[in-house]
Amino acid sequence: MDRRDVLKICGAAAAAGITGAGLYGFLSSGTDADGAPSEEVDVTEARYYRSLPNRAVQCELCFRGCRIPEGRNGFCRNRQNTDGTLRNVVYGQPSAVNVEPTEKEPMHHFLPGTNMLCIGTASCNFRCRFCHNWHLSQRSFDQVRRRHSYTPEQMARYGKRAGVPAVSFTYNEPTVFYEYMYDVAVAARREGLRPIFHSNGSLSPEPLRDLLQHIDAVTIDLKAFSDEFYSDLCGARREPVLETLKIIKEEGVWLEVVNLVLPGHNDEPAEIKEMCRWIRTELDAETPLHFSRFSPSYKMTDLSPTPVRTLERCRDIAHDEGLLYVSIGNVPGHEANSSFCPDCGTRIITRHHFTVSDIKMENGACAECGRKIAGVWE
Repeated sequence: MDRRDVLKICGAAAAAGITGAGLYGFLSSGTDADGAPSEEVDVTEARYYRSLPNRAVQCELCFRGCRIPEGRNGFCRNRQNTDGTLRNVVYGQPSAVNVEPTEKEPMHHFLPGTNMLCIGTASCNFRCRFCHNWHLSQRSFDQVRRRHSYTPEQMARYGKRAGVPAVSFTYNEPTVFYEYMYDVAVAARREGLRPIFHSNGSLSPEPLRDLLQHIDAVTIDLKAFSDEFYSDLCGARREPVLETLKIIKEEGVWLEVVNLVLPGHNDEPAEIKEMCRWIRTELDAETPLHFSRFSPSYKMTDLSPTPVRTLERCRDIAHDEGLLYVSIGNVPGHEANSSFCPDCGTRIITRHHFTVSDIKMENGACAECGRKIAGVWE
């Protein structure tokens, strides 16, 4: 029995409701969400682009604004100019589909202790040298072992049958499969599921606002608070990310922020202080902030893991700047992986890494002192 056979068995078990430890596995069995042979899903015309002379196009989906000649792909690899029409080549072609804990996003103030259906494809519009999911995000669609075609409706029905309350677009940057994300989100809501996504925050304002009408929560990676970090280590820009964060707040969608702390690159106390002050003033003090521990990966395997004391120092700075919900991630067993009431200090959600063992809340409030806790709890 090879790896593919194992995956087929996992997929069949999932469809039959055999959950084991909650893992439904990759949908790689050659069947759709209803158990019938999957049908090919044609690539679809992309949204947010304009035509240029000589059958060239300009993509307007993210901050890059790629000008793409006929027959070429944009920077993200997934948007292809075919005879003057921009198409998304990964529409309906997920490379990873799995059921995961909501805490893994990380998302701490959104339906804690539940699972979500996670969907990802190939590629990204950033080039982060430290990416943990580089095997998907830093490869093109034809370099990733192909799964099968799933319509948005099939994905939504799969999520409903899996018994999860939410569907998440994650693993790689969902901007690069925007059209599929949008359509799955719409279909998911029809099935009573809550769509969320985890992003680098690079969407242009118009497509972002349009998408947020169908989204219940967002996790944004604020990778650093310096332009140099974004330019040198991510091949990107910081300002569009800050604009994205403000738009999400304006649209009233639940938001959590993640900062992956890289030793010697974005961990200076002055920079952390500036970032936390910006979050408090431009977003609000109740926006959860996750400081996550870096582990060697991709092109930065020579960098040591983040010292736990550095993460604790970052959390102290955030609290000093007035942020109320600050956690430490990727350090299993650390006390700061749990959530605490900012008034009485009660541990309102007890976590060990991605597992929730106790919740001391009633109707969205601390069970001890009654303080309302910001988040999505029902």
